[in-house]
This record gives sequence, C-alpha cells and structure tokens, in this order.
Amino acid sequence: MTQPIFRPLALAATAALLLTGAAQAQAQDSKKPADRKEASDSPSKYEATRKQALEIGSQPARDMGMTKRDIPPVLEQALADPYGLRGLKTCAQLAGAVRSLNEALGPDYQSGGEYRENRVGKLAAAGGKSVINSIIPFRSLVREITGAAPADRHMNAVVDAGLARRGFLRGVQYKQRCKTTS
Repeated sequence: MTQPIFRPLALAATAALLLTGAAQAQAQDSKKPADRKEASDSPSKYEATRKQALEIGSQPARDMGMTKRDIPPVLEQALADPYGLRGLKTCAQLAGAVRSLNEALGPDYQSGGEYRENRVGKLAAAGGKSVINSIIPFRSLVREITGAAPADRHMNAVVDAGLARRGFLRGVQYKQRCKTTS
C-alpha cells in the first residue's frame, strides 16, 4: 500500500534533482568568462546544488513528520540569549563564537560584495518545489497536524536569532578593536 505513494515521490525527487542541477550548470556555463579555467568550478558549487535538490526532494518526508532537520546547538543557544556575553571577554573568544555561528549559518555578509543571482537555477528550484509540494493533498493542513509547520517556524526563529547574535558579536568585536578575518 505504501509503494504507490513512494514511487511518485521518488520520481519527483529525481526530476527536481535533475532540473536543479542541469539549470544551475547551464547558468554557470553561460556566465563563465572565456579566460576562466574549468578547474575553478569548485566541488562546493555542485555540492550546494546537490544539497538543494536533496532538500527539495525530502520535503514530503518532513511534511509527513517522517524526518526532521537537525538544529545546531549554537543556534538554540543564540535563541535563548542572543545578546549575552557570558564567557566572551577576549577577542579570541569572540572570534571563536563568530566562527561557530558561521559554521551553522554559512558565511557572513561581506561589504562591497557583488550580488549575483542564478535565475535559471532559481526557476528550476521553484519548479522542483512545486512538483514535490503537489504530491501531498491539503499540504498546509498536513504540515500543521504532523508538526512540520511548527518545526519550520522554530527553525526560522533559531536562524534569525543566530543572525542577530552574529551581528551583535561583530559589533562587540568592532567596539573592542579586535582584528577580524571574515
């Protein structure tokens, strides 16, 4: 009985993976300057595409409450006390706290950076999400019943708290005239 529901899920996940990967590869190739070497395409770009496709493909399992996202402890701590300085007296301690937030959140904003958007990749991801999310009828109701929606709201709250804490700690570093690296 469960096989019929997982077959379309597997097909949709595969389609999302292929669409997202192909679209991002096409967009990267079309924007690549002639003087840039092929070796500069780091595995991290392809790893990010793979992670995004897996995230899209696993959405129905999260919606049904079969899987959950892991929340890094540093983000839970940020939610509990985003502006606390307990145990953070030295520049090295502040830098360590910022590093741990960077590991959980990804790289921090860099001033003077150029904003780039991969429209083809974004369209492919949106298409993949639409296909995947159409698998479950009454999806928003199912997400509330299974606890997936509250879990997503909690995840958004801890990420917001982590971003606020990182910005706060950067300000403290600046005030204390600490040397910062990224």
